[in-house]
Amino acid sequence: MQDLGLIRLQDKTVVAGNPIYGEVIIRTLSYNQQSSLESNERFSEYNMPKYYKNNGVDMNLMLQDFQQFWRENSDVWEERFQYKEAAPHLILQAFLQRVFNGGGDVKREMATGKDRLDLCITYKEKKYPVELKINRGKQSIEKGIEQTLGYMDTLGCTEGWLVVFDRNKKKAWDEKIYKNPETINGKIVNVFGC
Repeated sequence: MQDLGLIRLQDKTVVAGNPIYGEVIIRTLSYNQQSSLESNERFSEYNMPKYYKNNGVDMNLMLQDFQQFWRENSDVWEERFQYKEAAPHLILQAFLQRVFNGGGDVKREMATGKDRLDLCITYKEKKYPVELKINRGKQSIEKGIEQTLGYMDTLGCTEGWLVVFDRNKKKAWDEKIYKNPETINGKIVNVFGC
């Protein structure tokens, strides 16, 4: 793919050749999951009007619905991926893409200054920054909050979201699923455990 210009090396990291290729690659990787979500009758309860609030999006409600969806379906979805680490990110992206479906924009790996925010949802010119982490201990959450605050500052947002996926199969779902809003210097980072 590098010889075709679809991907390139940047600071020893593989990146898309350009933003359009990046979008096509991610959509291709999550196409089967998004198609399955669209044809799934149970998924029809997750639609955009439910999440409208004060001329914006109720991201907390949407992520709470995703937590339940992930809890009920993660084992099945993860088995479909050869690279298991990518599964949570791609499923969340497919979920959001399906929910917004033309009503907003889900930008992946959006540049914010010198860093890259995992997801930035734009709806009616309002930005909703979402950072994703795999739980590797307390430092994952601390680093995630710090990163999210940095992205919020760059984007001029007062609220952001950190979604932390706990891959520990021995842990009960009631321990993995939580919402913990952190207020730091007047800004809110909503930490969602999945």
